[in-house]
Amino acid sequence: MKILIDTHTLLWFLSNDVKLSEKAKKIIENSKNDVFVSIASFWEISIKLSLSKLVLDIPFELLFVESENLGIQILQIKKEHLIYLTKLPFFHKDPFDRIIICQGIIEDTAIISIDEKFDEYKVERIW
Repeated sequence: MKILIDTHTLLWFLSNDVKLSEKAKKIIENSKNDVFVSIASFWEISIKLSLSKLVLDIPFELLFVESENLGIQILQIKKEHLIYLTKLPFFHKDPFDRIIICQGIIEDTAIISIDEKFDEYKVERIW
């Protein structure tokens, strides 16, 4: 199964936070699944860090290493994602979530997210 994880999902998984559902954790840990995180998630994290809205236990640059060491692949933003973004209805206003939704649709992945607004789009949300 191809999986794209939302920003909070990545942070909760890496920190072993109890807020991450057991179902989500098992899917991410299953080596049979192809797990991706959007580069947009790292962009979102960097902004929240610079605004002091987020504190990490590890240096930001180690998030990339930790993710890849756990088999989580970084999904770059492609022109196809941006083209689809111009057609995406505005049910969700968050720009990072909107690009993640587009990536999920174009790359045909399920998305692991607690955010129920994702359900308004043509994407499978897992939680």
